[in-house]
Formats: sequence, structure tokens, C-alpha cells
Amino acid sequence: MDTGDTAWVLVATALVLFMTPGLALFYGGMVRSRHVLAMLMQNFSAMGLVAVLWVVVGFTLAFGSFGDGGFLGSLEFLGLRGVGAEPGLGLTIPLILFCAYQMTFAIITPALITGAVADRMKYSAYLLFIGLWVLLVYSPVAHWVFAGGWLAAMGALDFAGGAVVHINAGAAALAVVLVLGKRRRWPAEPMPPHSLPLTLLGTGILWFGWFGFNAGSALAANGVAAQAFMNTFLAASAGLLGWIVVERVRSGHPTTLGAASGAVAGLVAITPCAGFVGGLSPLVIGFAAGAVCFLAVGLKYKLGYDDSLDVVGVHLVGGLIGALLLGLLADSSVNELAVDGLLLGGGAGLLVDQLVASVVTLAYSFVVSYLLALGLKATIGIRVSEEEEETGLDLSLHAESAYVVEPAHIAELQPRATSLDAMAAPTETPSRTEANT
Repeated sequence: MDTGDTAWVLVATALVLFMTPGLALFYGGMVRSRHVLAMLMQNFSAMGLVAVLWVVVGFTLAFGSFGDGGFLGSLEFLGLRGVGAEPGLGLTIPLILFCAYQMTFAIITPALITGAVADRMKYSAYLLFIGLWVLLVYSPVAHWVFAGGWLAAMGALDFAGGAVVHINAGAAALAVVLVLGKRRRWPAEPMPPHSLPLTLLGTGILWFGWFGFNAGSALAANGVAAQAFMNTFLAASAGLLGWIVVERVRSGHPTTLGAASGAVAGLVAITPCAGFVGGLSPLVIGFAAGAVCFLAVGLKYKLGYDDSLDVVGVHLVGGLIGALLLGLLADSSVNELAVDGLLLGGGAGLLVDQLVASVVTLAYSFVVSYLLALGLKATIGIRVSEEEEETGLDLSLHAESAYVVEPAHIAELQPRATSLDAMAAPTETPSRTEANT
């Protein structure tokens, strides 16, 4: 065990967990005010439910039989059996810490889906969906890529979750919204964000936590972690610029929501590449993601699917951009585990592997997620009633309101005295000047 590596991954684990509250604020600011608590509740609930499922069975399904080139992990770690403070799986950190670190990934991935289903999904259906999804979709795909399963054995690379996290969640989001249907009066009625400051705060937290997400995936305090750290920073910055440049050209105004969305798009795209590219590559990847994802979010209006907060346009498309550009820009001098991409003289082999891994992940997640959503729709129901949607999910599902406004008539009953009134009021013993006056 290496104490430096262990210290860094401890910090990285906390950073990745912090991303889920950041995501809650990022999404929460974008919904209408009567749905904001429901959005926060869905994200925070993932921190509870997925953590429990992960330690009981999810971790072993994902990382059991590590490096077997297979499709699903064994049950060797069922209920954390054999997962202790000693290193394992060839790592220099305690196996229990690796389990915790991967748990934070398993938590935020299904939480990403909440942005697509905002304003209309039943809370009970959401919990059942993400619980089943983590076991049936996330854990197998994590085994294929992160644990040396068949996609990794084929040669596909994914440093921190382009396929496992973003393509996976984006495909699931698209499947669920097709079953769920559109929000009432969408797209005829504008549904602007109710609090962009919340969204920008969430963006800052996500950007901060993403250093743990990407640099932490080196699983060591070394040069690869440092490279991933810088790549993450640069891609987010370039993504922000890419989005607002295209937005300015297309609509005439760069917006704060565009800046936030562009930064996240850059972060998404660099995720699979973070520890495998160097030089100016993260600027190319980030800028491309910001520009293309801006154009991609408009597809929902043309194709008619109601992806409320653009999970498909940012996470699915951004994940695909990163995975495929890695096939062009991977640099073996940055990381000995990589092979050179096509533009660095390595041939088209890696690009083909990246394409296959992306298509397989997208198709598997979409099909299983669609079937899960259909099953829930046919049994407990997946969507709230029209009355509940109109009232707002905060009140109808959770009996709470994010913003309590004092009724006007109560304010009118309050004393109108101000500090100036108090200064002007006569005292019990007037001064000589006042008495003469």
C-alpha cells in the first residue's frame, strides 16, 4: 500500500461524492420553481439508495473476477466479503477505498438521468428505476470497461467514464423520456430556468468535483493524475468558450446558461480521454464538445422528444465526442496503457475499438432502460397525474415548497415604523431646542 496514493484517492472520493449535490443544484436551478425540491430529492436519494445497493451486490457484479475479459463480475465480493483495508486487484490503495471511490461513480451516473425526466416522473418509479438500472445496466457496463471485461480486452479505452457514465446515462435518459412522454404544454409554452444563480453554483461544484472524477481515476498520486487534472481544467474552459461562441453566432447573445452548459460539455468529453491525451488535445476536445453539444440540444425540438434539461444533448453526445476523439488523439507517451491514436500515427485500430464500445454501450443501455421504463409504466405507473404536474412535484409528492413567500396582507399589518420614523418621534423629555420650537 502506498500512503500517498491512498491519501489522494480518499480526497478524490470525497470530491466525486460532492458532485452529486452539485448536480442537484445545476439541475435544480434549471427547472421551474415548483419542481426544484423534487429535483434535489431525486439526486440526494441516489446517494442513499445506490450506496446501499453497491456495497451489497453492485460492486461484486462490476468488479468481481477482475480482468477476466467477460460480461459480468462474479459474486466473490458479495456483501463486501473480502473487501478490507489491504490492497487488492493489483492496486496500491486499500480495496475498501477503491470500492468507495467506484461507489461515488455509481451514484452520480443514474442521477444524471434526472435532468431528462424533470417535472413529471413519479418519485417511487424513479427509485425503482435507478435501483434496477444500477444492477442491470451500470454494473455490467462497468465490468466490461473498468474491470477488464470484454470491451477492455478488445482494446477500448475509457479513463474515467465516457462510456460507463455519460454514454450509458445519456442513452438511458433518451429511452425513459420516450416512454414517459412530454411535459404538459411543451414545447408550445416557454419553460425557462427559475434560478440561474443556482445553476451556476452547481456548475462550479461540478467543475471542482470533476478533478476527483478524472484525476482520481489514475488511482495514484502520479504524473498521469497530474496530466488528467490539467486536461480536465483545459477542456472545461474550452468547452465553455466553444458553446458561447456558437451561441453568439446562432442567437446573438452568449448566456450564463450557455457558459455553464459548455463547461459541463467539455468536462463530459474529456472524461474518457483525461489520462490518455496531452498537449493541446484537451482544448480541441473541449471546444468541439461545447460547439457540437450546443447544436445537439436543438435536436429534441426537431425529433420531438422532451429531454427537459438536455441530458441527451450534453452527456450522450459529449460522451460520444470524447470517446471517438480519443481514437484520434490518444498519446502513449502520456500513459503507457494507451496506444497512439490515428492522428498520432497509431492507425485506425483504437478508433474502431472506441466506436464499437460506444455503440454497444448506447444500444445496451437504451434497450434495457426502455424495457425497465415500460415495465414500471405497466405496473406502478411512471408519470404523475396532470393535476400533480400542474401543482408542482414539490407540493404534490413531498408536501414542501422551496420558496415560502409571505402573503401581502401580513406585510401590511406589520408596524410601518422605520429607523427614520424612530428618529423623528418625540422623546419623553424634549430637549431645550425642541421645547422652544
